[in-house]
Amino acid sequence: MSSSRRSRSRRAGSSVPSSSSSSRSSISEDQIAELLSKLQALLPESQARNGAHRGSAARVLQETCSYIRSLHQEVDNLSETLAQLLASPDVTSDQAAVIRSLLM
Repeated sequence: MSSSRRSRSRRAGSSVPSSSSSSRSSISEDQIAELLSKLQALLPESQARNGAHRGSAARVLQETCSYIRSLHQEVDNLSETLAQLLASPDVTSDQAAVIRSLLM
């Protein structure tokens, strides 16, 4: 991240109203920290270093986005493999029916 982006992030973070002056629909910093901690615990990389150090909110969100992208890619790859398998002449109609039933 460039220094100008970091300084903008800091400025943006410093303009967040305190919980006492915010509206009822806003979320407290403690709630955000708790949600980030829960999100970080869901990430495979975070589980390996569980408790080692808490990442910044930006880092947790970057890891989450990367993980979601990798899951999407894995789903795409598996879908393509499955489509090729079902289109294969080696798969009998009974085997194809079993595969389709497992997908439902």
